[in-house]
Amino acid sequence: MEYLFPLSLPAIFFNFRAVLVLLTLAGLIALLRMRYQNRKGTAIACEGLMVIASIMLFMHWAPSFSAPRILDGVQAGPHSQPFTLYYGLDKALIPFSLLGCVPSLFTTPAQANVAPWRWVLLLLCVPGLLLLAVARGGLKPEMHAPVWLGNFMLDNLFFVALAEEALFRGYLQRRVGQFTGVLPALVITALLFGLAHLQSGLLMLIFVGLAGLVYGLAWKWSGKLWVAAAVHFALNMCHLLFFTYPAWRR
Repeated sequence: MEYLFPLSLPAIFFNFRAVLVLLTLAGLIALLRMRYQNRKGTAIACEGLMVIASIMLFMHWAPSFSAPRILDGVQAGPHSQPFTLYYGLDKALIPFSLLGCVPSLFTTPAQANVAPWRWVLLLLCVPGLLLLAVARGGLKPEMHAPVWLGNFMLDNLFFVALAEEALFRGYLQRRVGQFTGVLPALVITALLFGLAHLQSGLLMLIFVGLAGLVYGLAWKWSGKLWVAAAVHFALNMCHLLFFTYPAWRR
């Protein structure tokens, strides 16, 4: 078990250079799209490039990035599986890239007349999903207060919750909804969100897909991306603090 911090200067410089290159390219493509927004073919091509770049960042396929390793083989508790934590600095660029496609990425028209009890039920889904994972044998209750909690919070807020919500809710659910309507877009985006985590197993796909429905509703009802990101962050924090993380060590 190893707790690695702070970041080395070479890692910081290497990633800072990659950040500047990608942001410069994203800015140029965004300007080109704005300049030729009346030319549908050019606008679609530019947006396609931005989306491909965002997917590459999400999958950690972008060249010149090295994710700094912060935690190596740590256990949140005696019944938790060991895990390694990397700062996904590449994923943190996703919102900036997608702003070139959707200037209103962080806001959308909120659904009118959402009753308060619906919000209560939606927020109860956060612990509810974790208890469902317990029932399916993937997790067990276990309280933690690790010394690396601050690093975990930083990673989950900026490199996980905000980045993933920008891609899946702020962009994808919005665009799919323009063709299919609200409900199909919610389901399709949640399914794609689950499939993006398929490498962690079928149970994780189901769990993440259901969580995607919760995040999608939070985004659509509120009209604000930060609300979906906050719910996403809250679920991840509840998982770490009160359950085996990332899974039950049998």
